[in-house]
Amino acid sequence: MNRTVRWGAVAVALVLCSFGPAWPQPVFSPSQDPLAGSRVFGTKSCVKCHAVNGVGGKIGPDLGRIPRPRSFYELATAMWNHLPQMVQRMDALGIARPRLDVRETEDLIGFLYTLNYFDAPGNTEAGRRYFNEKRCVVCHQVGGTGGVVGPNLDFLKQFGSPIFIVAAMWNHGPQMAEAMKATGIERPAFIGPELQDLVAYLAPASAGPQEGPVYVLPGRAADGKRLFKDKRCIECHSVGGEGGQVGPDLVGRGLRRSLVEFAAAMWNKAPTMTAAMRPRGISVPQLRPEEVADIVAYLYSVGYFAEPGNVGSGRNVATEKGCLRCHATSGERGKSASDLARAKGLESPAAVITALWNHAVVTPPTVRGQKGTWSELRPDELADLVAFLQSLRLTR
Repeated sequence: MNRTVRWGAVAVALVLCSFGPAWPQPVFSPSQDPLAGSRVFGTKSCVKCHAVNGVGGKIGPDLGRIPRPRSFYELATAMWNHLPQMVQRMDALGIARPRLDVRETEDLIGFLYTLNYFDAPGNTEAGRRYFNEKRCVVCHQVGGTGGVVGPNLDFLKQFGSPIFIVAAMWNHGPQMAEAMKATGIERPAFIGPELQDLVAYLAPASAGPQEGPVYVLPGRAADGKRLFKDKRCIECHSVGGEGGQVGPDLVGRGLRRSLVEFAAAMWNKAPTMTAAMRPRGISVPQLRPEEVADIVAYLYSVGYFAEPGNVGSGRNVATEKGCLRCHATSGERGKSASDLARAKGLESPAAVITALWNHAVVTPPTVRGQKGTWSELRPDELADLVAFLQSLRLTR
């Protein structure tokens, strides 16, 4: 059934918070909990239409199998643009459109953003095979089998995160390289799935928690940004165009690696990185597991927010999309909806989506079945609109 759709009385505003020159907003607030967001996904009936990695409804797309990065503005515009179709489906299924509070929206966005952060469980038997084929067994023992040049790896089973293995491979990489050279072993390379299987073999606890997948970021992005500078990574690598040019931009061209992919890249590129650090007087930094977690969280989360929008372009968006037909911006009379310059309770990015979701009006078709026009938004348009609305709040 087709439905007439129109803009409702939605006031959208955003307070931009400083996160450095290239990323003006914090990735996750201290209160944001993506794990709680997974519960929102279930309790608000999202799971009845959407699956996550094959688990859940089949009406909408599987949200765990969308490969390209999903920034805040991409998530926001996806929710807005597809609202008419979602409302239609919910009506057909007898599901009332759920209302969200800001905290629930904040947690839900964090959940959706981090869906691909953790890898699916690896294959233990494949990992056992790689342990032999990659010649790890020559130096290391697992389960009583293997060499004694390096430490016995059975102790890894007590750790529930591949982050520990990432740190161990990085910290001991130079010594391992020397040992392999002395024994005539060619240094192996790994692609993500191979290392994923190896991790499953070495640390079965990391293959997945007992009660379902964990989606919450295990690191603190703000601390990771500081460490990226303190450990002198930034002297060779740029992040979003800022930093050194010796190595690749670690988040360029939309690149976003999972934990195991990040570990594989660190291992494979370690000899090249070490060679580049030496003439610059940079010693190979030692990294504690929690520091690795923070750095990876920082690199992974940089794309969560887009660059700030343009105020002038945002005013054009507000005009072209019909916002200003109903909303005032400076106390004009004769408007049917609220004055956007005086909107309250919209102090965070999550509040933007909450307002859009809760207050947008999706009306039934007219007697003749004619459709209205739903004003869809691109991510850059939403960023511009947010910048325009923020300028209203700052100048009133």
